[in-house]
Amino acid sequence: MSTPSRSLSPADVQELIEVRRDLHAHPEVAFEETRTAAFVADRLRALGLAPRTGVGRTGVVATIRGARPGRTVLLRADMDALPMQEENDVPYRSQTAGRMHACGHDCHVAGLLGVARQLVRLAPSLPGTVKLCFQPAEEQGGGALGMIADGVLRDPQVDAAFGVHVWQDLAVGKVGVSRGGWMASVDDFAVTVTGRGAHAAAPHQGIDPVVALAHIVTALQTIASRTTDPLLEVVVSVTQLRAGTAFNIIPESAWMNGTVRAFDPVLWQELPGRFERIVQGVAGALGCTAEVAYTRHNRPVVNDPAMAELALEAAAEVVGRENVVTHIRTMGGEDFSAFLHEVPGAFLAVGSRNEQQGFTHMHHHPRFDVDEGCIAIGAEVLLRVAHRFLEA
Repeated sequence: MSTPSRSLSPADVQELIEVRRDLHAHPEVAFEETRTAAFVADRLRALGLAPRTGVGRTGVVATIRGARPGRTVLLRADMDALPMQEENDVPYRSQTAGRMHACGHDCHVAGLLGVARQLVRLAPSLPGTVKLCFQPAEEQGGGALGMIADGVLRDPQVDAAFGVHVWQDLAVGKVGVSRGGWMASVDDFAVTVTGRGAHAAAPHQGIDPVVALAHIVTALQTIASRTTDPLLEVVVSVTQLRAGTAFNIIPESAWMNGTVRAFDPVLWQELPGRFERIVQGVAGALGCTAEVAYTRHNRPVVNDPAMAELALEAAAEVVGRENVVTHIRTMGGEDFSAFLHEVPGAFLAVGSRNEQQGFTHMHHHPRFDVDEGCIAIGAEVLLRVAHRFLEA
């Protein structure tokens, strides 16, 4: 199979870095990516494209049509930053208080803009169509679903979707491609347990919701330890507990929330029912009532095996087969799963860690930063993935 006739030049690579630093200095959180979207749209127009803006509220979509008929592939980059204060002392540090690109989405946008430039050059010899999807609100969630609702997978109908995420668990120069699930589902829950208040010295005169809540926290761990196949990963984490106003008062109610994560799609479907049954059963047994709010955010990110194999071969062309990692998995989540639920595709990890240069802080840390060599690697991999898919 042929490979793209052109790849990123040194000037192209330097432009990617400059774009990333501009975006890093001007972070915008979910559904507020107005400057970012305008920046992206202007760059796409400069390439001769006609971007559609306001897709999924603040997303941008552009279409590149090859000279020959063929399939359609979607390439996605997320645009939003996080609501946190940056602590890096670098020239391109955030200029907006309380906002930071602490997950690498600035790298994703810069990389996809670089891919766009290359694909425009390749269009006269390209079969099929490429859709460039610049997505809002990955961190908060809802961005991918919003773009899908606004028709990003239609007109023309998308046949496959691919994306990359810079990944601080991998050294720069490595690429992770999982054949199957590699990012978990993301659910969150809030539970309010109601009993009957009383004086702490006379607990028999009340119904203690704190005791009930404590038993619920413990019982929920049986989802992982006793009701799930031990070969299927699942995490139930209670992260907040609130109850009471004084040391000598048994409160009327107690509250908790947390998150549930899983890989297996069948297990994911069953989890809300299992959770509800345990909470209601324990609360009822101790004389309390329970109100459960169980919210689904992201499905598991499950790569299509054939598309993962195609991506693996493309990555091997860029970094060498020995630098492609196939065992990468995380209980973190990503709303790229919404695209993979609709069409086959693959989501890839691009190593961004550099121990020697001090790029070691993990995603969502106030000192997160990357070896910017990862941007060109991610762009080159995406470019070759698209080319391979359309030529196949």
